[in-house]
Amino acid sequence: MYSYQDSEDRVPVLQMNSELEHAQLELLSAHCATHQLRLHYSADFLARFARRDILHKSAEAASALHEFYSTIKNKITPSDPGPSPEPSQPTNVPIAQAIHCVSTYLRQQREYYLPAALPLSNQHKARMWPYFSPALLDQVRVVELQGQRVPPPPFYAEARALGFDQLPEITHMESLTFLDVVVFNETITERSLFHALVHSVQFQMLGVERYTELFVQSFMKSKTHFTVPLEAHAFSLVSKFLRPSPERFSVEDHVRQWIGDGRY
Repeated sequence: MYSYQDSEDRVPVLQMNSELEHAQLELLSAHCATHQLRLHYSADFLARFARRDILHKSAEAASALHEFYSTIKNKITPSDPGPSPEPSQPTNVPIAQAIHCVSTYLRQQREYYLPAALPLSNQHKARMWPYFSPALLDQVRVVELQGQRVPPPPFYAEARALGFDQLPEITHMESLTFLDVVVFNETITERSLFHALVHSVQFQMLGVERYTELFVQSFMKSKTHFTVPLEAHAFSLVSKFLRPSPERFSVEDHVRQWIGDGRY
């Protein structure tokens, strides 16, 4: 086991982990974009009609990344003892029932955390104002949990029993957006705040019922929450926000365009 406490390696290791975190976010954004591409076009269609230069560059980049991370993974992960069992397939679930459960949960959590929620600090508003409207930044309230975490929703046990075994890990997420109230399982960071505010914009423009409907329908198809377009869009905008030379852009305009294009 390596230790860098009280050593000259501490600063380089911290910097490395910061860079790794940024790379992971970029990879997740690329994964989301590729998943959307896969949903709309078959491999045969892409091979036949896509630009050859872009396909070759994308394949080479993906192969190089896979080789790099696989080498690292093999150094830290014991050998797989055997093939994993096939995941169970969810049984048919009434979508209306699922939407009702999720939308009710979102509203209840908002009301539960609202009394302890505080306005955004002036520092956070100043950092976020080039990307979000002043009205939204004034409306949003935040909660930083101290020594606690948001527990899993009460309907998770039933959902897992029905075969949904890749539900969002609520207790491990940096933040949860309950309409205009954002609860942070950890300390607020610029990245987690930006991500949460994107969801607040989506709630504001779509409404809780439509947001929930789109999320549930997409999740039931993909079985993973980060490939749901609502989530994928938030990741992609965070990646854009965190670029070394970020450009100013309106999240509201981006969300409005995705709604108009039917991309959610």
